[in-house]
Amino acid sequence: MAKLGPGAVVGGLTLGALAVIGLLAFQANGAASRAVAAVPSASSAAPSASAPESARPTVPPLPAESGTGLRVVYALQEQQVWLVDPKKPNPVVASFKVVPGNTLPAAGTYTVTSRTAAGTGTDGRQIEHVVRFAQQSGTVFGFSALVDEKAPAPTLDPKTKTGGVRASRADGQALWDFAPNGTRVVVIAS
Repeated sequence: MAKLGPGAVVGGLTLGALAVIGLLAFQANGAASRAVAAVPSASSAAPSASAPESARPTVPPLPAESGTGLRVVYALQEQQVWLVDPKKPNPVVASFKVVPGNTLPAAGTYTVTSRTAAGTGTDGRQIEHVVRFAQQSGTVFGFSALVDEKAPAPTLDPKTKTGGVRASRADGQALWDFAPNGTRVVVIAS
């Protein structure tokens, strides 16, 4: 067996240390990627610090007439939702665009009355994270997300009233996590 000199031992230790550092850096990068994936969406209230200013989504400010306390705010005209928790340093936990059905709820304050993990929307499409908050003239209003966002929409009878307010899957998950039964939903016209 050949005897290794001091230079070979130090070189071997250095290579070993670099391998360990590389492995730790790789694992840390994976953990950072998973942490970023847990953020509700790119449209959340806190844009990425690394994104150029022009690429950051524009999030409208929380409307002044949106009430107080823990609440979901839904602006009909802007088709925007804000999740608001006044106990947080930044009270707007998330904000995102939505697509309403063909019928809109009246402006007012409501309460989340029921939730369903998955089902079929009034438009016949598979949905998840259904958070219902109102019923008016036979139309049920609630937030949801399409399971398959790329599936074509079925042809509907124009007389069918749809009150589903669709969010992306990530935003639907954020709303589901934020708004259990009893959470206030403030619907405003602006």
